[in-house]
Amino acid sequence: MFASPAKLSRKIVGILCIFFVVALSAIALTLLISWQLEGVAAAINDAGSQRMRTYRISHLMARAVDEKSASAPLSSALQEEIERFDKVLLDLKQGDPERPMSPPRNDEVEQSLAAVEQAWVEALRPLAVAYGAADTPGRVLALDRFDNQLESVVALINDLVLVMERSYTQDTNLLRTVQVALVLLAVVGTGLLIRFFSVLVIGPVSILHAGMRRMMDNDLAVRVPVSGDDELGGLARGFNQMAEHLQNVYGTLEDRVVAETSSLAERNRELGILYGATAFLSEPAPIEALCQGFLDRIKTALGADAGAVRMYANDTGELHLFTHEGLSDEFVANESTLNCGECLCGQVIQSGITATFATINPPEGMKLRSCIREGFATATAFTIMHNKTKIGVYNLYFLRPQALSEREKHLLETLGQHLGVAIENLRLQSREKELAVSEERNLLAQELHDSIAQGLAFLNIQVQLLQDSLRKGKTDEAMQTAGQLREGVQESYDDVRELLVHFRTRVHQSDLDTAIHATLEKFEGQTGIQTELEILGSGVTLIPTDEIQVMHIVQESLSNIRKHAKASRVAVTLRRNLGQLTVTVVDDGVGFDPVNEPNVLSDRHVGLKIMRERAYRVGGECTVTSKIGEGTRVTLSLPREQEKVEVHEQ
Repeated sequence: MFASPAKLSRKIVGILCIFFVVALSAIALTLLISWQLEGVAAAINDAGSQRMRTYRISHLMARAVDEKSASAPLSSALQEEIERFDKVLLDLKQGDPERPMSPPRNDEVEQSLAAVEQAWVEALRPLAVAYGAADTPGRVLALDRFDNQLESVVALINDLVLVMERSYTQDTNLLRTVQVALVLLAVVGTGLLIRFFSVLVIGPVSILHAGMRRMMDNDLAVRVPVSGDDELGGLARGFNQMAEHLQNVYGTLEDRVVAETSSLAERNRELGILYGATAFLSEPAPIEALCQGFLDRIKTALGADAGAVRMYANDTGELHLFTHEGLSDEFVANESTLNCGECLCGQVIQSGITATFATINPPEGMKLRSCIREGFATATAFTIMHNKTKIGVYNLYFLRPQALSEREKHLLETLGQHLGVAIENLRLQSREKELAVSEERNLLAQELHDSIAQGLAFLNIQVQLLQDSLRKGKTDEAMQTAGQLREGVQESYDDVRELLVHFRTRVHQSDLDTAIHATLEKFEGQTGIQTELEILGSGVTLIPTDEIQVMHIVQESLSNIRKHAKASRVAVTLRRNLGQLTVTVVDDGVGFDPVNEPNVLSDRHVGLKIMRERAYRVGGECTVTSKIGEGTRVTLSLPREQEKVEVHEQ
């Protein structure tokens, strides 16, 4: 493992701290010395001024003697000089930080300053003070004694100045020495730091950099020396481990590429099998052909020697052999119908778990043992399911031992699900067709019952009346009844033809517009009623089943116009707008009152009901509006996802 972090950082921080403390101490010493020197010059100057001040005091005393009397100005000047001498002497003892002024603080200076102070206080100052209070002879005597003491005091002051100057010189030399030492410390410290970083940082980093360059040149055998147990040493060990790992990786790269290529080829093979089976299952075909084709493809892809597809019957709990390949007649006869408890296929359909077993050591659930007698070494069973609904099982049989990988098992399970979806889709399509046929039959029955059946009932009554008239010899009544029979037969014949046209309707044209146009032309040719078609807008076409229902509704509307409207003109408008299609059929016939003429509405009830049912089947709505003498309008609305279609008929 890597060394404990922060060892190198501790070294660097420690050396920098030591260097910082030494430098800071030297700087502090220079500051201290400079602060001491700052007031020494002023102290030397003040000490030197004391010599001149003693001479001035002597001079002022001599002038007063010569003038025989001490004038007030002279006495005042003398007093000021005495006080000034005291003040300077006090400052030399205590210092003055405001100027600043401070004498050197050592024993020699202190002794000299004390000697000057003693001489002044004991010798000169008392004489100067006594001089001011004495008479002329006393002054002369004081002046003589003052002059006698003057040179000795001046000598002491000179000694004080010289001592202070020597101390100042020594401090100045010390400051220069410290400054030189600080310069040497900076030079030596910089050199030491450079050497330190070169040894501990730059050198190891350069070695790591050289190792990285060799590694970039594909020299994976490169190793760098571990210089210490610090961070850079840890990096060196990590570099060596990385190099060793890369060397091992590159050494096994070819084998891994071969393995990955093989795995990729296997996945491509599985995807090819899945795609081929899925593409086949999406094609329209009967269930038998679908299962047989699926079995052929899976059997060929997996190299199986035989296979079978079994369908599960929910009501009986049995498995029926639906299709097979490569199985003997005896095998088929024995396992054409299986109870779920008779063999492993039944256990698979019950549990939904894939089974792969070797017949040389058959499991306990394998009771029939047809696989063993058939000579298969390996047998498999995979469920066919859709939305967790059991549909069946398909089997693959191998004459030689065959071990299926987990990916192959997963692939076969997925294919079983796809087969289940395809089978269920075929069943749903079959049911949808049956439902469509049933609905059409119901509509046919309604139309036959409400049109031809009623006409035949009327004809039956008229035939009975005709027979009664003929028995009674009432020729006129018989002829009148025969005429009514003829009209009834003709009307029934027209109804039959119209029904045939309805049931044979197919939108073979390229779109709904052309189909409606053709229907209007045929209607105009049969009835002589003028027709008009207006098409507005454009949109996506309807699916064929919806178009057929729309055409039936249009034809039913035209049939009602022919029977009841007594119209001379019919206008049809086909409008598409914002995903909606609107078809309106308007006539200028007699119309009717739906509220006050229920009998009239009852006559048309059958056709209107049929139209509404057809509209409902395609998700639409059919409405009728009419007024007496103003014609009739029928409207059908069909909202859809692709396009909303509305058809209005009258």
